[in-house]
Amino acid sequence: MRKLVALYIGSRYASLRSRNFLVGFISLLTVGGLALGVAILVTVLSVMNGFDREMQQRILGLVPHLTVTTPRLNFLRSEAEWKDTRAIIDNTPGVLGTAPYMQLQGMLLANGHSKGVLLNGVDPVQEAKVSIINNFMQSGSLDALQDKSYHIAIGANLARQLGVKAGDAVTLVSTVVPLTPMGEFTRQKTFTVAAIFSVGSQLDSNLALVNLGDAQRVYRLTNQLHGYRIRTDNLFGVAELTTRLRAAVMMELNYDDWTRSYGNIYENIRMSKALVGLLLSLLVAVAAFNVIVSLMMVVREKQGDIAILRTMGTATATIRNIFLVQGLVIGLIGTGCGVVIGVLLSLSIGDIVAALQAMTGVQFLSADIYPVNYLPSQVQLGDVLLVSALALVLSLLATLYPAARAARTRPAEILRYE
Repeated sequence: MRKLVALYIGSRYASLRSRNFLVGFISLLTVGGLALGVAILVTVLSVMNGFDREMQQRILGLVPHLTVTTPRLNFLRSEAEWKDTRAIIDNTPGVLGTAPYMQLQGMLLANGHSKGVLLNGVDPVQEAKVSIINNFMQSGSLDALQDKSYHIAIGANLARQLGVKAGDAVTLVSTVVPLTPMGEFTRQKTFTVAAIFSVGSQLDSNLALVNLGDAQRVYRLTNQLHGYRIRTDNLFGVAELTTRLRAAVMMELNYDDWTRSYGNIYENIRMSKALVGLLLSLLVAVAAFNVIVSLMMVVREKQGDIAILRTMGTATATIRNIFLVQGLVIGLIGTGCGVVIGVLLSLSIGDIVAALQAMTGVQFLSADIYPVNYLPSQVQLGDVLLVSALALVLSLLATLYPAARAARTRPAEILRYE
């Protein structure tokens, strides 16, 4: 019965409407502040989750998880010399696929524009085993890079900088300048743009792919490879896989995994999520402890009611529980509103930022600085529950002092002036 009394009166006291305008206004600010803090924290954590997801599924789906190359990039081996090594790699547990490649430097010329590129010579069929670049093609596909076709796939930003589209011609200039009896002459070859991809990262501005055989002919590297790209079943197990490969492959090779090129970015994202989450938790804490001010004003306003309840025999614990219920209800309302706002904002934050960019003409996220040029977001139930629990616990802690203060109210002193 006492619990029901405390629940009923506490829930009525939690109403944001009050005869005292200042008390009602402070209560409204308390709920609004708590809701805002929760919404911001949910949104920011969702954005961090989005960056984490994009790194794993998009960026790290395009770059090799692990590459095995000759000790020096200018020292190549033929495919026949790689045959036994590749068989060992393919049969190693944890390896999902391998693909041969050459990594070269070049320059593309078109319409009076030039741009240095990282040129990858690949086998289109085998490349699909280690890369998901076909999923991001705006036009064409990697299958168009057939041997002796002299087709090329370039990023959308690179195509825009050169002023070309699918079907246009570009000139590839080799950075290798051989010495001939007639002097030094650069090698160049006209390629047709067969595919344009858009990943939404810096790869769109500096990456170009051609058939492996075409690259070998242009650079005079007949039937030679730099090494193999490897796709694994566990992004975070590449160090262990490298150790197994070193033990299995009895020759000196270079092993380079994704953590060297993108590991710092990935760790920065995870660390930023932890630090930003901690800092924004303080914002929620400040909003939650505003409950103290709100409840202290309610206690002062309801002193007469408290005194009457005490004279009617209401226990001290019941008086305390009334204000604990009130603080908890305020916390529930603020947290609930904050979660709803935060989830809705998280689901639409990408579209909101894109709309602002279109309206202002300002690129907030540049692929030259950030891993992606858009704002990703992913709402995770665990984060929402954690933020909700944090807000409710802080709200409940904030009610302890006002509730104890109300329980210590002396009826005689209050009723003397009534």
